[in-house]
Amino acid sequence: MDNSISIASSAMLVELNISTWTARKLDKKVSAEVDLAKGTKTSAVNVNKNLLAGTGFLDTITKYAANARAWHISQTLPWSDNGLRLLPVSNFITYKEQLNTLETNFNALVEKFIVAYPNLVSAAAFQLGALFNRDEYPSREHITSKFGFRYSLAPLPTSGDFRIDIAEDGLNELKNHYEGVLETRVNGAMQDAWDRLHDVLSRMSERLTPDIDENGDEKRKIFRDSLVENAIEVCGLLKHFNITNDVRLEEMRRQLEDAMRGVDASSLRESDVLRQQTKRKVDDLLGKFAI
Repeated sequence: MDNSISIASSAMLVELNISTWTARKLDKKVSAEVDLAKGTKTSAVNVNKNLLAGTGFLDTITKYAANARAWHISQTLPWSDNGLRLLPVSNFITYKEQLNTLETNFNALVEKFIVAYPNLVSAAAFQLGALFNRDEYPSREHITSKFGFRYSLAPLPTSGDFRIDIAEDGLNELKNHYEGVLETRVNGAMQDAWDRLHDVLSRMSERLTPDIDENGDEKRKIFRDSLVENAIEVCGLLKHFNITNDVRLEEMRRQLEDAMRGVDASSLRESDVLRQQTKRKVDDLLGKFAI
């Protein structure tokens, strides 16, 4: 079977773009004043004002957008340099439901900000003092266009999608080229899946390895609940991310899942025996990366 057809039936392409207003403005006048005061020979200083200094409204939206992008990355695999990511079909329903929630929450935050915007501008006049310039603040209608939550979903092309008027030799060359590109990108996506497994195992092994104090006594390290939560999450994601049905990856995923069964962060903190047992299982899996 054509490899491109096989992958295209198990995954799709997704792109997410979230835009926010920065509320930053270069103050050329103040920049020139600083240059003059410091005696620079050229325009060496750029003074950028925070037009909404003193309010956390915009910071909340910016952080939410950053978290949404990070979640999107966690749920997909790398594909191309232009923002496209690979979304396994098996994870589509869960991904789309969460994406809809993120979009709804983002739009609600933006709406709240737009309503408060006139009052925020008035407050900024007090915060910025002589740096305040009312002309630098866009209208409320214009500000709305600065925010956006857009995504697109598309099928993964196959080499059979070349429908152009070209000689057979040229068409075969195009198909062979695409097959090569596809193989490279699929390998990159699968490497990302392997890297996620390795990272979570390495982190767990490191945090479960006790420190040795100056007297030679063992001292257990502090770790967050996320140490176990991340391992469990990776086990779930790798069920979807194994787009080539790699038997070895699935076996290691299953073994990690077994190792995490009945394990939680609190129990690991309290039980020396459980920590040692869990670390041994994790280290066994890490050792298989070198095979």
